[in-house]
Amino acid sequence: MKKNSSTRNTARREPVNPPEQLLADVAFVQIEEMIITRKLPPGSMISESQLAAEMEMGRTPVREALQRLRQIGFVEMLPRRGTLVAGVDIRQQLELLEVRRPLEELVVRVAALRATPEERANLQRLAQQMTAAGERGDMEAWIRTGGEIHDAEVRATHNSMLITSMLPIHAQSRRFWYHHIAQNRAYVEGAQLHSNVLTAIADGDGDRAAAAAHGLMQFIERFTRSALDTF
Repeated sequence: MKKNSSTRNTARREPVNPPEQLLADVAFVQIEEMIITRKLPPGSMISESQLAAEMEMGRTPVREALQRLRQIGFVEMLPRRGTLVAGVDIRQQLELLEVRRPLEELVVRVAALRATPEERANLQRLAQQMTAAGERGDMEAWIRTGGEIHDAEVRATHNSMLITSMLPIHAQSRRFWYHHIAQNRAYVEGAQLHSNVLTAIADGDGDRAAAAAHGLMQFIERFTRSALDTF
């Protein structure tokens, strides 16, 4: 039986515009990056309409993205004033580290156990990439690779609750590092410590990965306290 041509054409037709949820995800990533890199500096007011025009989308996905950014502490909603980019609180970073330290060791243990061969190979690649960025003193590449490492590590756990818990913690950490790493320039040491963690995960050695993560967290706490002393 011959199918009606109009039915065939209708079945093949693709949606003209991406769904609002997809646009909100895109907006979240882009605005988060603007805040981390200080294109939207702390204390600045955010214009929904301006961002929507810049990203070529409607205000609804931008508004949803800002609500998600509020939940991780990147912005504040001020009644009758609008949306404000939150400041970077160094003392809050120390509080964050108290929460992050045990979770980080759990993440690397589980990732060492559950990572797929493809994920292990990717972690090794990222270790080399961060080491190269550290040796060049390339802050942008170092921070960007750090974000990729955190994402790859938590996704290698294949545990949705760990992924949900760690993503906002890592986002706040990236924002802090972007501002302070240029002053401290601890690229090489940080890259080596990350590499130790990634290599242990790739080797499937949970104990070694946890020990390496402990060393990394000590470095991060020392770095954070040094920033507090010079603040």
